[in-house]
Amino acid sequence: MESMESHSEFSCEPIRLRMCQDLPYNTTFMPNLLNHYDQQTAALAMEPFHPMVNLVCSADLRMFLCALYAPVCTVYGQVSMPCRSLCQRAKDECHKLMEVFGVSWPDDMECSRFPDCDQPYPRQEDLQTDSDPTDESSMTVSREYGFWCPRELKMEPDLGYSFMGKKDCSGPCPSMFFNQKELNFMRYFIGVVSIVCLAATLFTFLTFLIDVTRFRYPERPIIFYAVCYIMVSLVFFLGFLLEDRVACNAASPSQFKAATITQGSHNKVCTLFFMVLYFFTMAGSVWWVILTITWFLAAVPKWGSEAIEKKALLFHAVAWGLPGALTVTLLALNKIEGDGISGVCFIGLYDMDALRWFVLAPLCLNVAVGVSLLLVGIVALNRVRMEIPLEKENQTKLIKFMIRMGVFSVLYLVPLLTVIGCYIYEHTYRGIWEKTWMEENCKSYHIPCPYKVEQTKRPAMVLFLIKYLMMLVVGIPSAFWVGSKKTCFEWANFLHGRRRKDSGVNESRQVLQEQPDFAQSLLREPNTPVVRKSRGTSTQGTSTHASSTHLAVLDDLDEPIRTHHGPPTLTRSKASSVHSKTSYHGSLRRTRDDRSDSVVYRGTEPRSFHGSMPRLDHPLSGHGSMHQIDGPSKHGSQRDISEAPATLITHGASGSDSPAAANDATSA
Repeated sequence: MESMESHSEFSCEPIRLRMCQDLPYNTTFMPNLLNHYDQQTAALAMEPFHPMVNLVCSADLRMFLCALYAPVCTVYGQVSMPCRSLCQRAKDECHKLMEVFGVSWPDDMECSRFPDCDQPYPRQEDLQTDSDPTDESSMTVSREYGFWCPRELKMEPDLGYSFMGKKDCSGPCPSMFFNQKELNFMRYFIGVVSIVCLAATLFTFLTFLIDVTRFRYPERPIIFYAVCYIMVSLVFFLGFLLEDRVACNAASPSQFKAATITQGSHNKVCTLFFMVLYFFTMAGSVWWVILTITWFLAAVPKWGSEAIEKKALLFHAVAWGLPGALTVTLLALNKIEGDGISGVCFIGLYDMDALRWFVLAPLCLNVAVGVSLLLVGIVALNRVRMEIPLEKENQTKLIKFMIRMGVFSVLYLVPLLTVIGCYIYEHTYRGIWEKTWMEENCKSYHIPCPYKVEQTKRPAMVLFLIKYLMMLVVGIPSAFWVGSKKTCFEWANFLHGRRRKDSGVNESRQVLQEQPDFAQSLLREPNTPVVRKSRGTSTQGTSTHASSTHLAVLDDLDEPIRTHHGPPTLTRSKASSVHSKTSYHGSLRRTRDDRSDSVVYRGTEPRSFHGSMPRLDHPLSGHGSMHQIDGPSKHGSQRDISEAPATLITHGASGSDSPAAANDATSA
């Protein structure tokens, strides 16, 4: 039995119970001391005691029952309860007759619950009221009862339900705040948005499957991020199809039970929906943080793709382990709640503590860490762009990459921050919304109405529409990242059954790798001529993908000219492959002792095919790959290899007898 010391506004009403007529008082209030919300319900609960009252097993039984089922209504704002001695006399004198009729003494009527006193009921001070008041306000007693769980929303005690601070109670389903027309519109809206998100994220993942080598670190986390939101959008889509069949407990009119919100883990489908939705929502947020970490490692300390990929196991452990631990914790705490609007199950819909610690706190922490790393990475790339002279082509690529990274981050952060804002707004005004709902429904539920409601407000439907929209839109930016002409070509080749070519190094990773080391750039002397970096040279002496690709082309140009009938016996010499010490066209590098020396490129050794003769190493041979000239070279630092005369080797010809070889030696 709940304490009646503080309660809300209620009105005294005439006693209509047949058993409680002709008492010293004629008004009562509802709900009574046994939580009956109207006199009709109280009359049904009193019926088992009618035989004992009619047979007068005890002179105190009738008064004791009326003190509980129809207590006296006073104007002083105090609840008058029967004394323990009155209860004990009625129980002792009637328990044998009750056994005859098969009636047991209810637990709510245990005598130990009542005050230890020896006064008649009602007390004299309870009767010092005007029995026929002329002022209607004198019939009203102001008490703050708080929220009493209606009979229609009562749940079994062992299920662990709780609603508005009351145990064994659940919220009305499908919604406390919206009518059926509004619910239908919101459900179709969520269904359409979930389909769009599912299509975008599925496109991203299928693009990855077409060419798994294309998306390596640092952008590989985008793929796992897309996988997370595939699952999130799929759960919302299933909720749209199932409507409120999973999120709500069915009504039972025969037991006076209304449809209520599902809570806890007793509903297996609801539990599964919660696990998938919460786990992948948190995992998607963590994968975005890991994406910013990989960008940071590539932009600031200039880690390569292979170095970042070595940490992949750690990334997966964090991205899947932390959300898994939170999910298991919530299952143990039995915090699952059905969402009658979207048809899914989540947390924090009615329990504000769960919303605060298990939704808002992780999301805010992830946003803070991710934004910090993202800003540091963008600042580092901008310093490279401003302080290191680059070719116009590389400058354009770097700017495009920074814009692309910034747009992707904005497309993720704006929806996520909007969702966080909606959660905070809901957390702030939830109490006002619930009080407004109590005031509007207290009479229909036969519960005490709230006392002196200072502010009433219902939530706007647009707020919930924005919340669900942003929860799903946050997964769409993954399609923006993979959207390019190359993706269109890959899909076209895939749909036409063509074999794909090796994708090589993707553009974003190449842009990060091609930026020269910032520390080395600061060591360059002011009077050192600035050499613009091209796809084939490196002024820092660093190896990049672009330069290595150009050198490989040089190797191909050094290959021997093939014959039609037999293996070649002579390789073509590079007559003008000369580097001058006075040239600044990519042939010098500055060593640590501030001396200049010529750059020796990898891959300039000639390659032979089909057993061709090796290159001659004699000093007088014209086949050497490079000669150092003391004076200024009239040929420039390097002459196009195509200037060398083409030589065809006939079958059986000897390299020493070839006139072309002699000419090459002379020119060299």
